[in-house]
Amino acid sequence: MIAILLCAGFAVRMYPLTRNFPKPLVSIAGRPVMDYLMDQLIDLEDLRAIHVISNARFHDHFDSWRQTWLPALAAQGIALEIHNDGATTNEKRLGACADLQFGLRQIAGTSKMLVSAADNIFRFAIKPLWQEFFKSSDHYIIALPETDKTRILRTGVLTLGANDRVLRLHEKPQNPPSIWCCPPLYFLQPSARLRLDEFMRLSQHRDAPGHFIDYLCQKEAVYAFKVNVGGRLDIGNMNSYRRADELMRSDPKSDRKGP
Repeated sequence: MIAILLCAGFAVRMYPLTRNFPKPLVSIAGRPVMDYLMDQLIDLEDLRAIHVISNARFHDHFDSWRQTWLPALAAQGIALEIHNDGATTNEKRLGACADLQFGLRQIAGTSKMLVSAADNIFRFAIKPLWQEFFKSSDHYIIALPETDKTRILRTGVLTLGANDRVLRLHEKPQNPPSIWCCPPLYFLQPSARLRLDEFMRLSQHRDAPGHFIDYLCQKEAVYAFKVNVGGRLDIGNMNSYRRADELMRSDPKSDRKGP
């Protein structure tokens, strides 16, 4: 099994902080944002590799960060690779869906996979969800409850059917069909590779990965893990960045394992 972390954006909404520095590596409570995700990934059974998709401008930053994690990951038998998608500016970015396709084409073989954006801090345990997914033949995504109307309009919102099967994922809907929001953390079967190729041929959406998940759930069984505790911190702009930093600094339960 593998993990793919999408880190090739340019974070223009956080300029000047991210003009020359990648958002997933900015400091939250003294640590790079994506280190909190790495703390969880390193404990996942049967994970053999983590693949980070970067762009050309920030590739060297991620390569330097990679060196800090190599000893700890090697001790767990986990490889860590950085893939450069070649984009040099925000105007030339591939978009998250295209970056996922690019990454999968760099990775030999087929495998179950965890796919995540690396600018979120997930404050719920990923490991038990991973274990459940490992035993399944279906795709899974996360469903988080959200009652704040302002926030729900800025994210992907789910329509769920029997047994929490995902019927649709609506990106930033004007009329949200439920309170269940979907963060960019997906557990995908090997068949997602071919479905992504289909989607890229048929769709003009190259960025928000929720568009691909919406396509996937109309073709194959996708189920939701409902997570009612913990939530997530989405580092989307300077205000959310400052709030996340303040919260993580004040939270005594925050794990700070590090490499």
